[in-house]
Amino acid sequence: MPTYQRLPRFDADWEKLPEDRRERFRHAVRQLIEDLDAHRPFRPGLRVRRVQRTRNVFEMTFASDGRATWHDGTEIRPGEPHIVWRRIGTHDVLASP
Repeated sequence: MPTYQRLPRFDADWEKLPEDRRERFRHAVRQLIEDLDAHRPFRPGLRVRRVQRTRNVFEMTFASDGRATWHDGTEIRPGEPHIVWRRIGTHDVLASP
Protein backbone atom coordinates (compact mmCIF):
# COMPACT_ATOMS: atom_id res chain seq x y z
CA MET A 1 0.00 0.00 0.00
CA PRO A 2 1.58 3.31 -1.03
CA THR A 3 2.02 6.14 1.42
CA TYR A 4 1.17 9.73 0.58
CA GLN A 5 1.31 13.32 1.66
CA ARG A 6 -0.44 16.47 0.47
CA LEU A 7 1.22 19.78 -0.23
CA PRO A 8 -0.52 22.88 1.22
CA ARG A 9 -1.51 23.94 -2.31
CA PHE A 10 -3.30 20.63 -2.79
CA ASP A 11 -5.21 21.16 0.47
CA ALA A 12 -6.23 24.67 -0.64
CA ASP A 13 -7.42 23.29 -4.00
CA TRP A 14 -9.29 20.49 -2.18
CA GLU A 15 -11.27 22.99 -0.11
CA LYS A 16 -12.62 24.54 -3.33
CA LEU A 17 -13.56 21.21 -4.89
CA PRO A 18 -17.26 20.25 -4.95
CA GLU A 19 -18.13 17.05 -3.10
CA ASP A 20 -18.99 15.13 -6.29
CA ARG A 21 -15.48 15.84 -7.63
CA ARG A 22 -13.95 14.79 -4.32
CA GLU A 23 -15.76 11.46 -4.52
CA ARG A 24 -14.63 10.93 -8.13
CA PHE A 25 -11.06 11.63 -7.04
CA ARG A 26 -11.32 9.13 -4.17
CA HIS A 27 -12.59 6.50 -6.62
CA ALA A 28 -9.71 7.21 -9.04
CA VAL A 29 -7.18 6.96 -6.19
CA ARG A 30 -8.55 3.55 -5.23
CA GLN A 31 -7.94 2.44 -8.83
CA LEU A 32 -4.47 3.97 -8.84
CA ILE A 33 -3.60 2.10 -5.65
CA GLU A 34 -4.93 -1.18 -7.07
CA ASP A 35 -2.67 -0.76 -10.10
CA LEU A 36 0.36 0.12 -7.96
CA ASP A 37 -0.26 -2.83 -5.62
CA ALA A 38 -0.62 -5.20 -8.58
CA HIS A 39 2.62 -3.86 -10.15
CA ARG A 40 0.86 -3.27 -13.44
CA PRO A 41 0.60 -0.25 -15.73
CA PHE A 42 -2.03 2.30 -14.78
CA ARG A 43 -5.39 1.60 -16.36
CA PRO A 44 -6.08 3.73 -19.45
CA GLY A 45 -9.14 5.42 -17.90
CA LEU A 46 -6.92 7.23 -15.39
CA ARG A 47 -4.93 8.81 -18.22
CA VAL A 48 -1.77 8.96 -16.10
CA ARG A 49 1.10 10.73 -17.81
CA ARG A 50 4.00 13.04 -17.13
CA VAL A 51 3.11 16.73 -17.17
CA GLN A 52 4.75 18.48 -20.11
CA ARG A 53 7.84 20.55 -19.35
CA THR A 54 8.46 18.65 -16.10
CA ARG A 55 10.76 15.79 -15.22
CA ASN A 56 8.89 14.07 -12.43
CA VAL A 57 5.40 15.57 -12.11
CA PHE A 58 2.52 13.36 -13.21
CA GLU A 59 -1.14 14.02 -13.83
CA MET A 60 -4.18 11.80 -13.44
CA THR A 61 -7.64 12.37 -14.84
CA PHE A 62 -10.47 11.72 -12.40
CA ALA A 63 -13.37 13.48 -14.20
CA SER A 64 -13.98 14.99 -17.64
CA ASP A 65 -12.30 18.20 -16.45
CA GLY A 66 -10.78 16.89 -13.23
CA ARG A 67 -7.02 16.62 -12.86
CA ALA A 68 -4.69 15.85 -9.98
CA THR A 69 -0.92 16.15 -10.05
CA TRP A 70 1.75 14.43 -7.97
CA HIS A 71 5.38 13.51 -7.86
CA ASP A 72 7.09 10.47 -6.39
CA GLY A 73 8.51 11.16 -2.96
CA THR A 74 11.13 9.35 -0.93
CA GLU A 75 9.93 5.96 0.27
CA ILE A 76 8.68 5.90 3.85
CA ARG A 77 8.11 2.14 3.88
CA PRO A 78 10.79 0.21 1.98
CA GLY A 79 9.53 -1.05 -1.35
CA GLU A 80 6.32 1.04 -1.26
CA PRO A 81 5.76 4.12 -3.43
CA HIS A 82 5.29 7.47 -1.71
CA ILE A 83 2.98 9.88 -3.56
CA VAL A 84 3.19 13.62 -2.97
CA TRP A 85 -0.08 15.19 -4.10
CA ARG A 86 0.58 18.64 -5.55
CA ARG A 87 -2.60 20.08 -7.13
CA ILE A 88 -6.21 19.10 -7.79
CA GLY A 89 -8.94 20.78 -9.80
CA THR A 90 -9.66 21.43 -13.44
CA HIS A 91 -7.29 21.25 -16.37
CA ASP A 92 -6.11 24.72 -15.28
CA VAL A 93 -3.95 23.24 -12.49
CA LEU A 94 -1.57 21.99 -15.20
CA ALA A 95 -0.43 25.59 -15.78
CA SER A 96 1.22 25.43 -12.35
CA PRO A 97 1.36 21.74 -11.50
